[in-house]
Amino acid sequence: MAKLNKGYVQVYTGNGKGKTTAAIGLAVRAAGDGMKVYMIQFLKGRRTGELNSAKILAPNFQIFRFEKPKGFFWNLSEKEKEELKKEIIEGYKFAEKVLKNRECDILILDEIMGVLNNKLLSEKEIISLIEKKPEDMELILTGRNVPEEIINRADLVTEMKDVKHYFEKGVDSREGIEY
Repeated sequence: MAKLNKGYVQVYTGNGKGKTTAAIGLAVRAAGDGMKVYMIQFLKGRRTGELNSAKILAPNFQIFRFEKPKGFFWNLSEKEKEELKKEIIEGYKFAEKVLKNRECDILILDEIMGVLNNKLLSEKEIISLIEKKPEDMELILTGRNVPEEIINRADLVTEMKDVKHYFEKGVDSREGIEY
């Protein structure tokens, strides 16, 4: 069974497809080696295939969501945005507790940059999570438009870049591939 002596901060960003997929790939590998992986998914309310995968890999890989299913952020009413903000804060507080109590070997904050870009959490709050990371825990952040200050605090930053995408040909999101 693997154990981390030193954990790092990883960021998966960019406009290309694959940020969450990369994080889940790492989670599957780590869970297979006996590590405990928590993934907190933000801004994702609909059913996705990774929820089923996590059930198969449980208890080593667990996914947590705090939001009720909603539409895209830009389509929400002000009341729905306020409700979403409360749910995001609940997820944030859970992340703080996980870090404080060192409840897992790897903590993935999926789409945390989307939360930041939609002003549901501040850059300062996300940096606070990075600073609270235990020495022997890996922290993975995903999402587009990562601020320079967060990039500077990360140990690894991978940018997913669109070179060609079938969405441009009108292909919709496909179950098992995009969600």
